[in-house]
Amino acid sequence: MTLPAFTASPWLYLASQSPRRRQLLDQLGVRHELLLPDPDEDAESLEAERPGECPEDYVQRVTMAKWEAAVARRARRAAQGGWPEAPILCADTTVALGDEILGKPADGPHAAEMLAKLSGQSHKVLTAVVVNGQLRLSVSHVQWRVLSPDEIARYVASGEPMGKAGAYAIQGRSGAWTQHLDGSYSGIMGLPLFETAELLKPLGWRF
Repeated sequence: MTLPAFTASPWLYLASQSPRRRQLLDQLGVRHELLLPDPDEDAESLEAERPGECPEDYVQRVTMAKWEAAVARRARRAAQGGWPEAPILCADTTVALGDEILGKPADGPHAAEMLAKLSGQSHKVLTAVVVNGQLRLSVSHVQWRVLSPDEIARYVASGEPMGKAGAYAIQGRSGAWTQHLDGSYSGIMGLPLFETAELLKPLGWRF
């Protein structure tokens, strides 16, 4: 693998399949190349919860585990040729209602169950980001209005909740439910720009 387009200025590997994280890095002007799991990697197993684990500890542990897996992945590929050394960025987002972690829904009914729990409630959105082993945590609070069963059903039918922590995307249709937000909008999307920039500045980026 060769990356001639990235040699003139700093660039990094993004170890995430999230198009939102790519969009947010583009917003910062950060050049990046995807470093996605190999077909035989069980990436989902890294997100398994541990008994009694609080949301803050969970999201930081999972993000660091994903970063360590990405470091090993690049080393394997480098041994086969190409894949030059560069900073690796990983991030993970989770939604928490109290101490209950609301991850990605397994199916439509599971998504509807999560959304019903969040209806009319204030919840936390936690996103951890790691670059070269250095971690930052963004914690935001979101207040939703009460949702009707019909609104939840329509949202689930749209398909937007699938693959999203807490079964929603703040930048999508659920934005109409948000009464108040305290924290980082980009962090709720999946990559807190302030924390990310602070991690990248010592590595040569200028914003």
